[in-house]
Amino acid sequence: MLTSTDLQQIEKKGISASEIESQVERFKKGFPRLRIHAVATVGDGIMRLNDKEINRYVKLWRESQQQGVTIEKFVPASGAASRMFKNMFAFANSGRTSPESDFEKQYFDNIGHFAFYPALNKACEKCYNASIAELISNGRHVDVVKAMLEPEGLNYGFLPKALLKFHKAAGGGVHTPLEEHLEEGAQYACDSHRIVNLHFTVSAEHRNEFEKLLKSRLPIMEMVWGVKYKVTMSEQKPSTDTVAVNIDDTLYRTENGDLLFRPAGHGALIENLNERDAQVVFIKNIDNVVPMRLRNSTIRYKKALAGYLIDVQHKIAQNLKVLDKGASKDELLRMLGFVENRLCTHNEATASMTDEQLAEYLRNKLNRPIRVCGMVLNEGEPGGGPYLAYNSDGSYSPQILEAAQIDENDPAAVEMMKSGTHFNPVDLVCYLRDYKGNKFDLKKYVDAETGLISIKSTAGVEIKALERPGLWNGSMSDWNTVFVEVPISTFNPVKTVNDLLRPQHQ
Repeated sequence: MLTSTDLQQIEKKGISASEIESQVERFKKGFPRLRIHAVATVGDGIMRLNDKEINRYVKLWRESQQQGVTIEKFVPASGAASRMFKNMFAFANSGRTSPESDFEKQYFDNIGHFAFYPALNKACEKCYNASIAELISNGRHVDVVKAMLEPEGLNYGFLPKALLKFHKAAGGGVHTPLEEHLEEGAQYACDSHRIVNLHFTVSAEHRNEFEKLLKSRLPIMEMVWGVKYKVTMSEQKPSTDTVAVNIDDTLYRTENGDLLFRPAGHGALIENLNERDAQVVFIKNIDNVVPMRLRNSTIRYKKALAGYLIDVQHKIAQNLKVLDKGASKDELLRMLGFVENRLCTHNEATASMTDEQLAEYLRNKLNRPIRVCGMVLNEGEPGGGPYLAYNSDGSYSPQILEAAQIDENDPAAVEMMKSGTHFNPVDLVCYLRDYKGNKFDLKKYVDAETGLISIKSTAGVEIKALERPGLWNGSMSDWNTVFVEVPISTFNPVKTVNDLLRPQHQ
């Protein structure tokens, strides 16, 4: 199946021949659908905090910061913003000269409200010797769009979201998502020495642009916030790429006979996360940011989630230390109550376990990485949802699932999906050390059965692509997971350029 040239190609990427064979076999057999016990709701898998509890957990987080817990903010930021401009690419290539769709009209009717408007105006003058207003009045709407998207102008169609001008800032400036995340880090993720550790995953071709922006902005932001930033970056590892196959599951080859590899989705970033050294890691998508004047709710709930995480971790550590010494029957039952009520993990088999079996079961369930995940009320925004799903040992526990992981031929599962009250905004706080202070090997807690196969197109040919278990889906499947309700005000993604016209981004 693999030629000597193939072997050389995959060796350069750090992939073994057996891994390629395993991926091809996966294409053939597919992934099993997940068995669901129930949709997670408030009172059954999702915790709703009252004001008193929020204040208590915010205080606990502040105390943890002062006591020296190590902290980092981890932001996946490598993807290009091309999908954000899909509608505008379509308009530029449509052959039309004036906006017709509602999306296009909204863009041009409000163009002056975009934070990038002054920069776009300069790009138009550079490219066409005319301002935006002059181009529009002369019916040259497509030229305005090209100045925004193409390399000769702002190059927004090819830059990552992290580097786009999203928001107007105080003093007449503008902020990119990168800068908003830097500010957020100072507000909830600094340590006892006022150091803010941030890690961005980037693509190789954009690393220099990140470094250039950081070099210009960090000294000013350190002075404003009274912190010291330590920013690191990493790239998605070539060894996590997956091979593409034809529709008949044979290896797809390019015109020159090479294998075609594709990035394996955000699940590949579990490798990058595994290399981080902090105890507590905040994870949030690059585009979910707001200007500082609208950030109070986000900061408050981030601190509350972190405090909740610390509380859960302390209790898990206490239980594991009791197990080390030898737990009594009463202590085992108390721990089981904690696993069932606080971690929402249940297994009918525990009723017939001996004390020794129950102790082993509890140790296995407790000694895992921990994540507290914010969940927002479902108001029609896209995103995966919180469920109570079954594990390979017969237990069920909180899991974040995508629609593609649910069996559309199972009416009960489909009905559960439709009845979901909350969805996943990707708002996580994680604890990556065990109760003895050792780093977990996060790769051991991935459920390999939760990847996805999708149909893509390359060179006009339909192919199959393989995605690894998603970073907050199957890659964290075997973590201890707690869902906490957070307000919709903490979720402000930018999926299209016109989302920047929403009030929360103005």
